[in-house]
Amino acid sequence: MASSPKVICVIMGGGRGTRLYPLTASRCKPAVPLAGKYRLIDIPISNCLNSGFNNIYILTQFNTASLHHHIQRTYKLDVFGRGCVDILAAEQNMESEAWYQGTADAVRHNLQHFMMKDNDLMLILSGDQLFRMDFRPMIRQHLEKKADVTIAAKAMPKAEVSGLGVMRVRETSEISEFVEKPKDPKVIDSLVIHGALRDGLSDKSDTEYCLASMGIYVFSGKFINECLANDMKDFGKEVIPGLLGKNKLVAYVFDDYWEDIGTVRSFWETNLALTDPIPPFDFFDEHDPIYTHDRLLPAAKVNACTFERVICAEGAILSDAKLNRCVVGVRAVINQSTLKNVVMMGADYYETLVEIEENKKAGRTSVGIAPGCIIEDAIIDKNARIGEGCRLSPRGIEDGWESDGICVRDGVLIVKKDAVVPAGTTLGVLPDVASK
Repeated sequence: MASSPKVICVIMGGGRGTRLYPLTASRCKPAVPLAGKYRLIDIPISNCLNSGFNNIYILTQFNTASLHHHIQRTYKLDVFGRGCVDILAAEQNMESEAWYQGTADAVRHNLQHFMMKDNDLMLILSGDQLFRMDFRPMIRQHLEKKADVTIAAKAMPKAEVSGLGVMRVRETSEISEFVEKPKDPKVIDSLVIHGALRDGLSDKSDTEYCLASMGIYVFSGKFINECLANDMKDFGKEVIPGLLGKNKLVAYVFDDYWEDIGTVRSFWETNLALTDPIPPFDFFDEHDPIYTHDRLLPAAKVNACTFERVICAEGAILSDAKLNRCVVGVRAVINQSTLKNVVMMGADYYETLVEIEENKKAGRTSVGIAPGCIIEDAIIDKNARIGEGCRLSPRGIEDGWESDGICVRDGVLIVKKDAVVPAGTTLGVLPDVASK
């Protein structure tokens, strides 16, 4: 009986992350904190490990220090095992002095590090998506259908596919057409799925769906080398369309929650959705857990607070606070303030009582949120210091507005990492939520 092929998992670290700025000002996209205690990179790594695949490589290029630190502290696989979670940063060598020019170019630059055999498989993933997936059925389908490439596909309402790569798929699951970001309504209508593909979805309503690429691919070791023996830079824009009609491309339909966290607003909304009574993504799944760094912090301490739909990570300290639909990160400190629709990432460290007293004497704001603040529709990045009596909201502020420590992106107010917001700062139109 033939042995199962080895699966090499390659996670793309992403580009400059300009759409997530300023969250990516000092870190790459996969290192952005998520759900109070995780990082985005924890999602694809956990999916790989839970699928039984432990040969994992992360390709990075921009602002990688925070990601390196997290990976080194978190994913120390058994010294007697054969797996690895390694970071491969962009490098110049004798063959190329250029940085990564795209997803395909990044893989091409690192083929020598993967040491793949012809019958090995490469699973290519993105580092900025939220989903839970067992990759084994996808691998199994790839082998059974003798596909050259298998692409994970998510059924999306046709009204939402204009910014995605959309496929036309036969009943056999073979891909016959690939359209990148279709804008013409007639083209989108022609890509709506019918028959067994539509009937197989969990949604039995009359909603019309198209199949969009999730940016997740399976290649054989031999075929990936053939595909990259050129100067094509991107899988979705060049490599995949170039294979249509020449090779066997198959879609693997994923019919569960999937969110591409590519913008400030999608990041904010995705985090807040986790506070729902039954959230779209379940971090409480003990069978397929999401792994992250074990910080050895105490449980959160909550004194005389009012909570409604709140996620509070370990090590947080909250006193006399009123929170509505908020995500509170590790080591976050909130004093006598009101927050609504806020994602607060917390802090990398605690200030000692001595340091806090010195801050008071010097008129400095301590890490966290001081008393008397009202904050709505915001993201507060790590180690921010918000002084007493601040009133912060994006309402009435032009999108793109920016100061040294605060900006507004996609209708969300962002307090930047390590920012200091002076006491009494008022931004935006803010109703008196304290009385509500």
